[in-house]
Amino acid sequence: MANTKELNVEEKLRALYDLQLIHTRIDEITNVRGELPLEVEDLEDEVAGLTARQEKLKKDLELIEDQIKAKKNAIEDHQTAIKKYAKQQDSVRNNREFNSLAKEIEFQELEIQLAEKQIKELKASMEHKKETITNSKEKLEAKQSHLKHKKAELSDIMSETEKEENFLLGKAAEFEVLIDERLLKAYKRIRGSVRNGLAVVSIERGASAGSFFTIPPQTQVEIAGRKKIITDEHSGRILVDSALADEEREKMQAVFDTI
Repeated sequence: MANTKELNVEEKLRALYDLQLIHTRIDEITNVRGELPLEVEDLEDEVAGLTARQEKLKKDLELIEDQIKAKKNAIEDHQTAIKKYAKQQDSVRNNREFNSLAKEIEFQELEIQLAEKQIKELKASMEHKKETITNSKEKLEAKQSHLKHKKAELSDIMSETEKEENFLLGKAAEFEVLIDERLLKAYKRIRGSVRNGLAVVSIERGASAGSFFTIPPQTQVEIAGRKKIITDEHSGRILVDSALADEEREKMQAVFDTI
């Protein structure tokens, strides 16, 4: 929505300071949540990763079971072949045929030994997989429980603050449309570049709030005159006089008290 009325400098300063007060209040709400939203997000990622790993381990176990079953079937086939060759030995016509069948029987017996060895190895792998699945399941359940607790904690905080935050965001939007785009961009740029998010500060004891650098008396007079936008040469913050700040703080506190 476009501005219907061009604000004078004092009105711009008041709108900027009001916007700053609203954003500071939103920051306080965000700080109450702290790292909790990130903790929840990280836990959700961990749970998703552990769940995917659990599924993979189960599929690996199913594959091993199928391999064991295939090896057992192969052993039965080899045993059937041995019986067949042994029976054929009873009706051979010469030693060459007998020895040839004996070699076939020996080959089938070696194949059985190899299959049995592989089954033993597969069973050992299966036991290891089962142990890993159990440990992974315990870890997953612990993470799921922790996630549930953190989500409940976050939900409690959100339910307490969501109404106020939404109200404040709506108020911030109302003030943003009052401020011309260039000045609003400057405000947001300054706010994003300072640690505490304070882009607009008042003069306190001859210095900008939170700063130890004294502002020259002539500059203080200009700030109090409210005829132009003045920034702190050290921090880059937009400066307002303490009287204006007190008036706007009282006005905005009345707004906050209605929430």
